[in-house]
Amino acid sequence: MKSAVENLTPTRVKLTVDVTADELKPSIEKAYTTIGSQVQIPGFRKGKVPAKLIEQRFGRAAVIQEAVNEALPELYTNAIVENDVKVLGQPEVDITEFPLEDGAGLSFTAEVDIRPEITLPAFDTLEVEVEPIEVSDADIDERIAELRERFGTLESVERKAKKGDFVTIDLSATIDGNEIDAVSGVSYEIGSGTMLDGLDEALTGLKAGEETTFTSPLAGGEHEGENAECTVKVESVKVRELPEVDDDFASMASEFDTVEELRADLTAQAEQQKKFEQGLQARDRLLDALLEQTEIAVPESIVEDEVKNHLEGEGRADDAEHRAEVEENTRKAIRTQFLLDEIVRVEEIEVGQQELVEYLLMQAQQYGMDPNQFAQ
Repeated sequence: MKSAVENLTPTRVKLTVDVTADELKPSIEKAYTTIGSQVQIPGFRKGKVPAKLIEQRFGRAAVIQEAVNEALPELYTNAIVENDVKVLGQPEVDITEFPLEDGAGLSFTAEVDIRPEITLPAFDTLEVEVEPIEVSDADIDERIAELRERFGTLESVERKAKKGDFVTIDLSATIDGNEIDAVSGVSYEIGSGTMLDGLDEALTGLKAGEETTFTSPLAGGEHEGENAECTVKVESVKVRELPEVDDDFASMASEFDTVEELRADLTAQAEQQKKFEQGLQARDRLLDALLEQTEIAVPESIVEDEVKNHLEGEGRADDAEHRAEVEENTRKAIRTQFLLDEIVRVEEIEVGQQELVEYLLMQAQQYGMDPNQFAQ
């Protein structure tokens, strides 16, 4: 077999493959056997039909077509390996010489997208700047506030409900007079916006024992998106009472005995968190710098397929503005993947056993699965 490769663009090549009659002969013989095993001809057992009779009944073209279909995948793969082509996606194959005559060979071309050649910049010339680590009193106060809310208590109040209050409610929804859903004794924080649209407004100003109705689109179920008439009744109104920030609070909320010790620990935690965020920022800015300094061609057909699948999945195939945004993000994602793959290849980066185990444990936790089951 002879093969050659022609670069059409930085991301697409054309393979030309020529196969001699002798090289194709095993596939032709196999084609006779395959066809013979699929047909029933009087006087012959299945699989024992002579080749000449198969040609008479079905024509040589059918036999050669079967042989070519069987041989093409392997021939194409051999040509890829022989020319060290890093293909992406499926090829467009065109048969240029079909071996209908005895002694004739097979010739075909295959156009396919490939990974682009990438020249990485010198890493030691790259510089990125990250935000400095600064832990302010406001950062610590915010963490203290979170602890106060966590250890706060809910106390009933005899007044109209307002934003920030916790209410216990009964809620039902009907469409055309038919009840779609109903819940009782649900605790809800007014202003959180975690349930139905319009619920926060409906609850504001109600006292315990009062109810009202409002219209809202349903957020889930078979009637998702349909407007329903909702009735909400307030069973109780409660306000969160926050503990005073003193040594007693420090002992209750942590392993420390004093507020000073608690604040010192929260300061250390905040510094650690900001260091982590600084590392993420450095990573992202370094990647942007690498992308800016590296020329990476992107196969247009792959971009088109990715964008098409994305928009069709969202039901927004005709949204031109959104299409432009998705296309830009897709191009960057593909360029990023090519870049990282090339860094892995050049730097010979490998994943250690411990790293793999840690990754599997983390992923298993995210999926709520047993690590052993997830690994399988």
